[in-house]
Amino acid sequence: RRAPGCAARGLCCPGRDPTCLSAGRRPDGSSGPCYCDQACARTLDCCHDYAQACTVIPCVVSQWSAWSGCTEPCKTTYRVRMRRVIQQPRNGGEACPALEERAGCVEYWTRQGTECQQSLIPALITTGGFGKARKKRAAADGSERAGYCVEFQLVAITPGCLQSHHSYMHWMRYLREGHTVCVECQHPALHSPSQHCYGDGTGSQKNQLLHWQAVGNHRCRGTWRRIHQLGTCSCPSVHSFLFI
Repeated sequence: RRAPGCAARGLCCPGRDPTCLSAGRRPDGSSGPCYCDQACARTLDCCHDYAQACTVIPCVVSQWSAWSGCTEPCKTTYRVRMRRVIQQPRNGGEACPALEERAGCVEYWTRQGTECQQSLIPALITTGGFGKARKKRAAADGSERAGYCVEFQLVAITPGCLQSHHSYMHWMRYLREGHTVCVECQHPALHSPSQHCYGDGTGSQKNQLLHWQAVGNHRCRGTWRRIHQLGTCSCPSVHSFLFI
């Protein structure tokens, strides 16, 4: 007669649990007390049916939701995306990853729909890909002023730009000392009546060091020199950024 094992007793325990005890065949073929806890695979004293009765089930999560809007208008803040747990881990399965992520964000319109009036210096930049979502927020009267691009040579970059572990921060890794980057100024960062983005270096002296800050990672900042302004934007996709 086959001994009870794990399934018959309904046992599957995390970690090392001396009370998670049954009886039956062990991996070495002997019979007697055997265990149904997670550590038995290392100590080689599992019951004969442990692997079948206590299958490792990792955490399963949903896809990320769409990014939310900025949490507050007229200031440097953050947006949020969420995901949910579909399957909780069991029997030593891989733990669930983070269920919330935040990314830097600036909104140029108040809750009442009026344009914010403030200066954002040093230059605040983000990935050029953010422009696709931002362009949907056109002016209330339907008019949208034409933008422009500025080329800068990166002079100094803090180590924090390389410590961008989250996927939405990977764009910061393309910031490299000595490289030329292209930064687009588009609505709504294109401020009226000046028709410029704050921090774009307009009026700066030749070779003057200007400061910039990556939105979403306060440890990523540095200096650059303005090269020239482009009337028609033709920024390469990898080294393309956006004034916030």
